[in-house]
Amino acid sequence: MNAYTVSALDGGLTMVRSSRKPRRLVVGDETFLWSVGHHHHTDRGRYQDCREVLTIRRSGAPGRLLVVFQAGPGQLVPDGFLPSGAVGTSAGSWLNLHEPGTVRALLDEVVSRGWHGG
Repeated sequence: MNAYTVSALDGGLTMVRSSRKPRRLVVGDETFLWSVGHHHHTDRGRYQDCREVLTIRRSGAPGRLLVVFQAGPGQLVPDGFLPSGAVGTSAGSWLNLHEPGTVRALLDEVVSRGWHGG
């Protein structure tokens, strides 16, 4: 189970967040819902074609945006050794797709390229 645990400093409160439930991101007066998933094919017990998929949709709109990070030469995605949401390059650049700031930066980029989300 992929989950995030946040504990109060006094140790009295623990909250576990399901990674399957979409998270909210508010940008100005617009609300977006986003989630991170992992997809792959299995051949003889080995993972193949691993990819992390960031899904973003405008709340109440039918369309969605899929930002796919696929494993390949110089492109690293979780494959059983890396944590969920970690995508990077062999040169050492990394993103955590579970961070709202990362999602906001990617959303800003696709909006600047013309995505309207609906």
